[in-house]
Amino acid sequence: MAKAKENDEVVILDLEDLPGVGPETARKLREAGYTTIEAIAVSSPAELSSAAEIGESTALKIIQAARKLASIGGFESGDKILERRKNVAKITTGSKALDELLGGGIETQAITELFGEFGSGKTQICHQLAVNVQLPENEGGLNGSAIIIDTENTFRPERVIQMAEAKGLDPNEILKNIYVAQAYNSNHQMLLVDNARELAEKLKKEGKQVRLLIVDSLTSHFRAEYAGRGMLADRQQKLNRHLHDLLRFGELFNAAIVVTNQVMAKPDAFFGDPTRPVGGHIVAHTATYRVYLRKSKGDLRVARLIDSPHLPEGEAIFRITERGIEDK
Repeated sequence: MAKAKENDEVVILDLEDLPGVGPETARKLREAGYTTIEAIAVSSPAELSSAAEIGESTALKIIQAARKLASIGGFESGDKILERRKNVAKITTGSKALDELLGGGIETQAITELFGEFGSGKTQICHQLAVNVQLPENEGGLNGSAIIIDTENTFRPERVIQMAEAKGLDPNEILKNIYVAQAYNSNHQMLLVDNARELAEKLKKEGKQVRLLIVDSLTSHFRAEYAGRGMLADRQQKLNRHLHDLLRFGELFNAAIVVTNQVMAKPDAFFGDPTRPVGGHIVAHTATYRVYLRKSKGDLRVARLIDSPHLPEGEAIFRITERGIEDK
């Protein structure tokens, strides 16, 4: 169910309230994961057409009606966008230096990409964020739950217990609010975003909103399955769709999207760092914040902000200890 405002009164709307959506079409849409008017409003006519087995022109009319009801799409003045940006919230990483680099923490309604070599701290930060998102807002959390799509079997509940205990939290309660699914291939990984949307809708009704969605790692399955130049276009197209599905999830639930990415050697680089993130321009353009992580001495790590819409490039040093992510 979706909500629309009418003279400041909240009115609950069903899919059947949309013009052109009868009981049978509504059933097909729900089965395909389009359970709310917002979900329909942010879909494309081609997606809706194949999901509900209707013509693209009918799908377009349904989407336009959903956008009006959900107040999504169309031109807006800058002050309205500023007002909406006030809903954007931040999750603390646990390190003040890293938070400052990111303009206050990991932002909702945006994709933050963490990339670096093995052992640079990508998965550690993900574990920490899954704990921190559950903190109250005055402690840098969002009082919400986390969903993790795990592609490399790297989620460790034992690590979450350590991090929760370090903050004086009940580890069992923290683990109950972290929902993990293992992705077995790239198609399954993409499908899990739809499943995450259904789970987030259910949890929203139960009063425990999902405010963080993690994909660790974003590119490993795509990289393994689409080897060679001949398959590059197909891979990039699927990766693009996957990233836009993730961004849509972030906008629908005001959730932070965090993806980890691997790096590959760039043998023709004679100067600077010879590594670069996997995924090419598709990932580079779709990720809102790109953070390059690398090892330093001992438990120290260096984070470099490579790309952001409004923040300057810069570096922060933080520490990974038994307690979690901390300042040096």
